[in-house]
Amino acid sequence: MSMTRKTITITQQMDDWVKRQIDTGRYGNDSEYFRDLIRRDQARREAELTLGEMIDAAEASGVSKRSPSEVWAEADRDETGG
Repeated sequence: MSMTRKTITITQQMDDWVKRQIDTGRYGNDSEYFRDLIRRDQARREAELTLGEMIDAAEASGVSKRSPSEVWAEADRDETGG
């Protein structure tokens, strides 16, 4: 995978934060930290899109004629495999 160099400007407070994250040993350098932030942001946004699609599908399905206890009973059966 090819890499692209980026130059960013951050405050001293942010730089201190990044350095502390590296000092924990979780990241080897600034680049690893920022790449992890980007990956997490990508995953969060994908999850938001998926959730939005699920909400849209649920709204489009209409209102159920089942009672809340019937819905819960079905959920319990699905969970226990019964």
